[in-house]
Amino acid sequence: MPAKPIHDGLFTSPDEPGGPRLLAARCSGCTQLHFPASDVCPYCGGGPCAQEPVGAAGTLSLYTVVNARPPGYRGPVPYGFGVVDLPEGLRVVTRLEEARLEHLRTGLAVELRVTPLFTDDDGNEVLSFGYAPRAEAR
Repeated sequence: MPAKPIHDGLFTSPDEPGGPRLLAARCSGCTQLHFPASDVCPYCGGGPCAQEPVGAAGTLSLYTVVNARPPGYRGPVPYGFGVVDLPEGLRVVTRLEEARLEHLRTGLAVELRVTPLFTDDDGNEVLSFGYAPRAEAR
């Protein structure tokens, strides 16, 4: 069965040259960047907004580990959850690919990953994004 994104328009394919990217949008009026991308700017209410790929790497700002499955979540537990600062100026609340607290720390260099999160009722792998510690940062 083919893989499908958890929601269209959140990220590029992991097979893209240079790896996956989050799909943010930049407002043509106030020039603010926002994620997830939308046609209307959440900061000024203006538009149009042009899609812009961001977030190949970032820095972990806040983190925790989730040990109990939240309502509606179909992925594995435990999982890391945190805030990643992107060099483009965005902060992204995200799932983390690392679930061991001793491997997480503020300032940790992380990279974007698009991986299967669960298999849906039709047998399709559902892809989601998350950030994992960069190999050289471990």
